[in-house]
Amino acid sequence: MNTRPIIVLLTLLACQMPPALAQWDARNYPGSNFDGPAFVFEEVAADIYQARGTGNLLVGSNTAIIVNDDDVVVIDSSISPAAATALARELKTITDKPIRYVINTHFHFDHAHGNQVYPADVQIIGHEFTHEMLLNGGSIGRTYGRFTDWMASEPGGAESQEGLIPTPPNMTLTDKLTLYRGAREIQLLFFGRGHTGGDVVVYLPAEKILFSGDLLLESMPFMGDGFPTDWIDTLERLKALEFDTVVPGHGRPFSDRERIGHLQSLLAQLWEKTGESCKQSLSAEQAAAQIDLSDHTTAFPQISGPGVPIATVERYYELRGCEP
Repeated sequence: MNTRPIIVLLTLLACQMPPALAQWDARNYPGSNFDGPAFVFEEVAADIYQARGTGNLLVGSNTAIIVNDDDVVVIDSSISPAAATALARELKTITDKPIRYVINTHFHFDHAHGNQVYPADVQIIGHEFTHEMLLNGGSIGRTYGRFTDWMASEPGGAESQEGLIPTPPNMTLTDKLTLYRGAREIQLLFFGRGHTGGDVVVYLPAEKILFSGDLLLESMPFMGDGFPTDWIDTLERLKALEFDTVVPGHGRPFSDRERIGHLQSLLAQLWEKTGESCKQSLSAEQAAAQIDLSDHTTAFPQISGPGVPIATVERYYELRGCEP
């Protein structure tokens, strides 16, 4: 997909946006015609929250909040400038401490398209791969295109992407970066490719809390940019961390560490079945309709019979070099 014209268009639209970013006024941005709160904050532990959308504003993923002695760390900046500013404004109901750090767990638009609202004194941190993808149009590429119909169907969804400038992190890591904020230790860790090429998890060793992004969910994650065999190995390395609670990028917090093994098993079977489909010269559409993962229904209740997302099969075929 040629994203250059899109980037130029979005840049031109962005020039029309009012300034006042530091005032965190969501009304400065398209797609912000909503009443009531945009987020609900669930306290996971003392001064640690998960922010989920209420439905009053298009919010595609969760954001996590860590309130430290003197400042706030935000994990994932949300789907749009309007969502990011609404979050920052509503965060004042919890704390008056300033946001000083924003962490991108990966490059996908629903996790990183709020980056642009943050002023220069806020450090946005992500993996080097995430920086590259946001800098070079990856967040408005193939995966973004798969979800444009969904955004258009949601109130304010299409408008929320107007004026967008995909903004990369201004600080990157390759393997590990540790923040010490007052008495709190915050580890940013890269264990290998998985959901994307640059998934960062955030780990609080004292609290034994893991913020997993989309690398580990209770439900079946989107796999259209994944690296399935690497993902299995990455999850194996993740098991070395001592955590009691997972705060995911989608869904509610959970404590079942067995989810790691369930996802590894699902990924392995998908890789095997797409290989079989490739050998049978099935098209991606045919394979997506026929692949049956019902063995995993107990762990993933959304599986109700044959059929997997076409994006998954196309990605697996791409990695295999399969051209039936």
